[in-house]
Amino acid sequence: MRKFSLYILVFSVAFVSAQDAQSIQKEINQTLWKPFKAAFENIDGPALNALYGKQVLRVTPNGIDTENKFKEANLKRFEDNKNSQTSIQLDFWFDSRHTNSDTSYEVGFYKMQLTNSEGENTIYGQFHIVLKKMDGVWKITQDWDTTTINGNAITPRDFEKQAPIQFE
Repeated sequence: MRKFSLYILVFSVAFVSAQDAQSIQKEINQTLWKPFKAAFENIDGPALNALYGKQVLRVTPNGIDTENKFKEANLKRFEDNKNSQTSIQLDFWFDSRHTNSDTSYEVGFYKMQLTNSEGENTIYGQFHIVLKKMDGVWKITQDWDTTTINGNAITPRDFEKQAPIQFE
């Protein structure tokens, strides 16, 4: 009987922890990911940069940025997009999320469509992001993304394995 009671206790704790993580992920979706998508689609560099922590580790195929230079690049890129009347549609989904009360490690795939008078360009990629809750607000503290996996380009087929996240 003791083993059964212990099993029930362990299962209950694991179930509550999973529920807590799901609840926190819903909060993250509304307070970070929904505004993240909106910042891209509204071409709002300051809004995008506001979702990042004061100090961020940003990694891309171009190298490692520990001095937040990517924030200046975000502003310039979005200004260039506005000047060229480029519209952006960003979709993404999560492949894996590991969350506790103040940290979340999130892995997923994205599709970004850029459209202007010159045509349409679609970019597919994978991201690995670490979020930290700072002063009650979720912020991106590590951001890594790539357009290739094991030297192979990420394709529409990779992205279409799951439906993009939809926000309420």
